[in-house]
Amino acid sequence: MEENLLRFKNEEIINNLTLTLAAISQTIHKLTSLPLGLPVPVQSGDGGKPSLYVIKIGGNIIDDDRMLCSFLESFAALNTGTALILVHGGGKLATKLAEKAGIKQQLVEGRRITDAETLKIVTMVYAGYINKNIVAQLQANGCNAIGLSGADGNAILAHKRIVAGNTDYGFAGDVDEVNAAFLKTLLEQNFAVVLAPITHDKKGQLLNTNADTIAQETAKALSTFYNVTLIYSFEKSGVLLDTEDDTTVIKEINPSFYQELKSQQKIFAGMIPKLDNAFAALNSGVKKVVIGKAETLELLLNGSAGTTITNE
Repeated sequence: MEENLLRFKNEEIINNLTLTLAAISQTIHKLTSLPLGLPVPVQSGDGGKPSLYVIKIGGNIIDDDRMLCSFLESFAALNTGTALILVHGGGKLATKLAEKAGIKQQLVEGRRITDAETLKIVTMVYAGYINKNIVAQLQANGCNAIGLSGADGNAILAHKRIVAGNTDYGFAGDVDEVNAAFLKTLLEQNFAVVLAPITHDKKGQLLNTNADTIAQETAKALSTFYNVTLIYSFEKSGVLLDTEDDTTVIKEINPSFYQELKSQQKIFAGMIPKLDNAFAALNSGVKKVVIGKAETLELLLNGSAGTTITNE
């Protein structure tokens, strides 16, 4: 049993309590986990449904090896009976590779114009390297994960975004349907599902799709079977009144307060799509939505950190 003995120095506990707790939780999981392939035990929430966490990580987390490693350790430690889906963005690697290949990159209001050559790059990077790197790290942390694009198992069906005004987003996709039954089957076999932001139109065409939207639509689709908590985790501590000051976190936002904040222009414009997605999810059966820092995942889940979005 010596290999399961954990030792911590006092300064380790003081300086990084989150990682210490994650290490303890992970060891407990390894000692008590079920053999691979057995169904996930039902952890009942409201209405007797099992619980599901749909967690989205932003590109900035993927670009930072230390932050990503810390996050994935915390995510793996959750794999003790609760169903898990991780949706990831793309980070800056696709842009760097496109630039090296001489493929000019265009952004309109933060959204990538996905031409045919860019689609090849983002598919290789998002559904290939990034997705499989995350899966491999989760396996190393004792979390049995499976990585998918939207085309795998017909997981996410989408259509090519309609040209809006003078802007043609190219091979960008808007979600039509999430194959909830397929994902549920994987979750019941004790897999943590890792979704890349690449979808398809069922006519042979791959599409680059916003990861926040994939997380929202996945959470909505699976709320039929699960009590779903949707987490948007990124580099900030939550929705901030001052984007340069992490201490200005807004603890809770309901619809009326949201409208007030928008009318007074107190919310950073880049956060508005996340909040719109959050309220859309709540209106479609998702139980809870939280926005906050990836490195405090456990605290986000227990409600002691981040911004909680409610319909009340």
